[in-house]
Amino acid sequence: MEFDPKRDYPLGTRRPDLVSTPSGVPLVEVTLDAAREGRIGAADIKATPETLRRQADIARAVERLPLAESLERAAELAGVPDEELLAVYTALRPRRATAEELETWAARLEGYGAVRTAAFVREAADVYEERGLLAHG
Repeated sequence: MEFDPKRDYPLGTRRPDLVSTPSGVPLVEVTLDAAREGRIGAADIKATPETLRRQADIARAVERLPLAESLERAAELAGVPDEELLAVYTALRPRRATAEELETWAARLEGYGAVRTAAFVREAADVYEERGLLAHG
């Protein structure tokens, strides 16, 4: 059956067949018992890019456009290692990075396919420059 963003919400209830972990474990097998027994690990608790994109489609179908955009950025970031995400988050704090460092982060994010998020980092760099919030390197 084809995915219908208006009919299939909530995914976990109406279309659990479309939801799985990054390692391919079906949603119905993601249980507390499975975690206790070691059949799933911490990485299996993360949303997949596919699930996040479907959630974005659902948000867009009900005209929740800002939520859809956020979910699309989250889908991009699902493939970025946690350490990288934490580092870019830290770099985006005021006075933590220079314009050049933020550009380097944007380019790295693009390397992961996170084009929307890279644009966000570049926009933040511009705003930080206007407001005097960049680090001086």
